[in-house]
Amino acid sequence: MAISAAPAKAPVFLGPAITNPSLAPDFTLHDQNGRVIRLSSERGKVVMITFLYTHCPDLCPLTAQNLNDVLQSLGPARRSVTVLAISVDPKGDTPKAVNAFVRNHRLLPQFHYLTGTARELEPVWKAYQVTPVVPKGPDPDHTLYTLVVDRSGKARILFDALARPPAITHDVKLLLASTS
Repeated sequence: MAISAAPAKAPVFLGPAITNPSLAPDFTLHDQNGRVIRLSSERGKVVMITFLYTHCPDLCPLTAQNLNDVLQSLGPARRSVTVLAISVDPKGDTPKAVNAFVRNHRLLPQFHYLTGTARELEPVWKAYQVTPVVPKGPDPDHTLYTLVVDRSGKARILFDALARPPAITHDVKLLLASTS
């Protein structure tokens, strides 16, 4: 009697799944505590990558809070999840501003606010097709989304700026449970 394994069923994500997942572009930056964070060193964890600036009046704080809510809702499983928020405003995202943002929003330790000089950040922005802060009168603009990367380093889901924590949490849990 031959026993064959059924093919693994692909998870059903609530967020927009990337059709042909590939490795997310690697980068190395420093977080709010001065630690060197390299994306490829996060393999084995689910990683949520987003692009923020500390002086943003609306969507950046909302995104940070939403991702922090995802981490909180995961309970102990959050040890296997990392948030990497990459600055899009190297001049305004000073160490003092970043530390105040992290403190004011009560961001969990799994939340890393990554900064650098424009020269260090530009290759990351280019790799992720992100436009940094562009002043437009009183309302600066920039690219804002959250990319969810699986444990193997592949970009799997792309949420827009208005994604809600329950949908993100659902998809992160699927990736945490996945063996692929």
